Amino acid sequence: MNLASEGGDPSSGVFFVNFNQNVTSLAVGTKSGYKLYSLGHVEQLDQIYINEEIKDVCIVERHFSSSLVAIVSLSSPRKLKVCHFKKGTEICNYSYSNTILAVKLNRLRLVVCLEESLYIHNLRDMKVLHTIRDTPPNPRGLCSLSINTDRCYLAYPGSSTIGEVQIFDANTLQTKLMIPAHDNPLAALAFDPNGMKLATASEKGTVIRVFGASDGQKLYEFRRGMKRCVNIYSLSFSEDSLFLCASSNTETVHIFKLENPKELKPTEEPQGWIGYFGRALMNSASYLPSQVTEMFSQGRAFATVHLPFSGLKNVCALAIIQKCPRVLVASADGFLYIYNFDPIEGGDCTLIKQHRVDGCEDDKVVPVTAATSISPVSSGGDLGSPGKTIENPTYSGATSYAAAVRGADTGSSSAVSEPTTSSPPKTKSIGSIGMSETPPKSSLRLDDDNEFPPVTHKTD
Repeated sequence: MNLASEGGDPSSGVFFVNFNQNVTSLAVGTKSGYKLYSLGHVEQLDQIYINEEIKDVCIVERHFSSSLVAIVSLSSPRKLKVCHFKKGTEICNYSYSNTILAVKLNRLRLVVCLEESLYIHNLRDMKVLHTIRDTPPNPRGLCSLSINTDRCYLAYPGSSTIGEVQIFDANTLQTKLMIPAHDNPLAALAFDPNGMKLATASEKGTVIRVFGASDGQKLYEFRRGMKRCVNIYSLSFSEDSLFLCASSNTETVHIFKLENPKELKPTEEPQGWIGYFGRALMNSASYLPSQVTEMFSQGRAFATVHLPFSGLKNVCALAIIQKCPRVLVASADGFLYIYNFDPIEGGDCTLIKQHRVDGCEDDKVVPVTAATSISPVSSGGDLGSPGKTIENPTYSGATSYAAAVRGADTGSSSAVSEPTTSSPPKTKSIGSIGMSETPPKSSLRLDDDNEFPPVTHKTD
């Protein structure tokens, strides 16, 4: 989650926090550089890597468990650097004419999100395959990329006034469908690990919906709460796609269970006045306004997390750590909070550990005693004019690219088919890219620490 656009947290100096695609590591961008932590244990965080050469890192995205990281700094907010952190080399970089707001990766694609454009790179050689221009203003860089290679979908807002979701197939480079998800503008998007479901939330923040990614059919609807003006910060599915967690600017993280509600048989109807009241509501549902009947059909939270703060931007995730399900929350105060989660009973989740990840030497647990709002910062001259249509990015390949490719750790190879180049509706394909030098012909070789097959190709 890019915190720099909101000013970050001045006390912690954290500009970015996010989990990798399979929630096995945490990336933290700060004033002094960036850090990568392993999430293999609860009691301790193993620091994988630290870089203090690149300052004011506002985006750092790790590619699964590989050595590939995508980096953006506040000093050069229009430049994306792709690095091999184990070798300490820069593979390549691209410069754009507007500020980079988000970067998403899967095994086929790297997507760069700007305020009114999206660039789709081929991860094999980092060439720009396609650009989606003139998108509705998206100042927060809201988008989601499925990590499933068979359903390589990209979701982004289709409108800045209502909650429409545009789904684009980043493999075939074709527009797939538009989903009318909410009446209000979108606030959060997330695909499940299989790329079959898409969770959405609007700026109103009271209802979270889950749609089928291939057909747009509404599958689930959950009510987060009745309060207005709730900002949903993040949505995240569990690895098995059975649970969905949502964090916001309140002190509560909600976990919803994705199961079909069981219909009560006549012999299973509740007894007493509660049962009578429920049957009366069901019988009169056809006479009530649609908004009221929808409220009765919406699911409620299966489990909840109570954070020691509110008002701080944060990102949540569900993970299996030491063979137990956990809820993870990384926030702008520079802490990672780990909670137990009971997938059978649900209920309140217990805080079992919190770790400081902002790089401060004092590793003591510092409780948050007051809600802190993150004040926005004014854009400087180097950030570009808001809403400006961007041109082709400028590419610069590092001289050590070939050495980095040849020196990367080896592994089993998996071929990646080249996508078609047909232009989808309302988008324009990039022809020649304005580059300072020719992109390298060598392909990326990634070390996934034997957990995932690396993306490898032979040199052209």
